[in-house]
Amino acid sequence: MDQDHWHPNREVALLAGTPAGGGQDRPARALLGILGEQGLVPVPMALTNIPGRGGGNAWDDLARHPGDAHRLAINSPTILSNLALGVSTLAWDSLTPLCNLYTEYLAFVVRPDSPIRDAGALLLRLGNDTAALPIALATAIGNANHIALAGITRHAGGTVGALNIAVFDSARDAIAHVLAGRAELGVITAASPVPELTAGTIRCVAVSAPERLGGIYAGAPTWREHGVDCVAGPWRGVIGPAGLTRAQIGFWEDALRAATRTPAWRDELARQYWSDTYLAGDALRAFLRDEDATMVAALRDLDLLREASSG
Repeated sequence: MDQDHWHPNREVALLAGTPAGGGQDRPARALLGILGEQGLVPVPMALTNIPGRGGGNAWDDLARHPGDAHRLAINSPTILSNLALGVSTLAWDSLTPLCNLYTEYLAFVVRPDSPIRDAGALLLRLGNDTAALPIALATAIGNANHIALAGITRHAGGTVGALNIAVFDSARDAIAHVLAGRAELGVITAASPVPELTAGTIRCVAVSAPERLGGIYAGAPTWREHGVDCVAGPWRGVIGPAGLTRAQIGFWEDALRAATRTPAWRDELARQYWSDTYLAGDALRAFLRDEDATMVAALRDLDLLREASSG
């Protein structure tokens, strides 16, 4: 084969480190549909869900297949926090990042009958008795959701170490925990509770976006509107195993770039409340280095590194 050209010659597996409907599963399904419909990949592609450890189990699978450009995974910030917290020994640069797709901001949701009527009431609860508020989040301790919640708690005057958190592999499971009354608050990506918001079984008190989101979130204030400097949310990307050749990387960069320039992908961004933050190549690696340093600093400042090490 020409060393400057490569294309897959057997089925490609795209791994999602969350269950069906979770934060890594949704972009995987969207990408598979567009790559197939647009004929950007000349072989079948299949989704494989390997949930656990906020995506860590899927990335460990990639690490066991060095040089295999027929095996990719959805990437997220948990690959950074897992290493910082000792949940994993796998560093992001021991794999092959291919692109960053988008950022999704967070929704802070409660049941419709919750006494937490708005963001101000939530700040009072977090500040006055942090441990008394049961909270559900996905998908891992120390991820963007947890860091955002910790920052808001600190702003409210609460005790970060006392946060009463249940962590789920999928935002859908965290929502179910809230609906069942086992948690009063859910901290999840904005796309996750759209069915419940539409049905009126969940209510959003605030979002972590830099400005108000549209659609069903048009009435939900940002944290900045309440004087809290919280703009946060997990990004999603695509990552491959170590040891890919320049030609293999080039094929996937071209295919992914083409997919994200289609009207279908733009429609998906709008429908899922995703913000376009596409990056590849040197810009992507610089972004990940910066994110890694920011993540470690945030975890240290919020005492989450110490908290994790003490169990």
